[in-house]
Amino acid sequence: MLTEVISEFAIRILDSTGYAGAAFLMGLESMIFPVPSEAVMPFVGFLVADGKWGLFEAVLATSIGSFLGSYLSYLMGYYGGRPFVLKVGKYLLLDVHDLERTERFFHRSGGTLTLFLCRFIPVVRHLVSIPAGIGKMRFWPFALATTVGATMWNGFLLYCGFKLRENWSMVQTYRHHFDALIVGMLVASIAWYVWYKLKRKRATAAE
Repeated sequence: MLTEVISEFAIRILDSTGYAGAAFLMGLESMIFPVPSEAVMPFVGFLVADGKWGLFEAVLATSIGSFLGSYLSYLMGYYGGRPFVLKVGKYLLLDVHDLERTERFFHRSGGTLTLFLCRFIPVVRHLVSIPAGIGKMRFWPFALATTVGATMWNGFLLYCGFKLRENWSMVQTYRHHFDALIVGMLVASIAWYVWYKLKRKRATAAE
């Protein structure tokens, strides 16, 4: 039901504001707001399929929106991440060691690949720009990985909407199963993370 509400909201925005609305929605999608690209981009594909929008303009607008939203999240992490972690990190099982490891990771080339791959993972793509900012990742690798990854993902969903215009309800049914699998994997990963951090904390206290 939440997806349907968001989809209806997205359709109203797209109908009333055009390409600027599409950029705005994808900007929100690339931040921490609950606006999944799966609820926006297929409808952009519908508009392209109906001849109301141009393909190039649709891809350009949504890519710009995705980058700007991600860049704002990056700046949040870059300028506010370290103070935030040092202040409240203990409540999230984070410490200075975790912060320093994040900074080293996103300074390496592996951080660029990770950022790119995370653009294809539900939920994670909303958040990954923040640790990239915390890690002081260089701007141009960040911009390249974010723009290419977001454009590929947005383009894929647009293509799905374009080709499956008349059968989207069926696609939505199977997408929900896929999203449930991803969420299950994320929950399992969080549970493992909490267990690992508590185990390491006990080991450190015993030394």
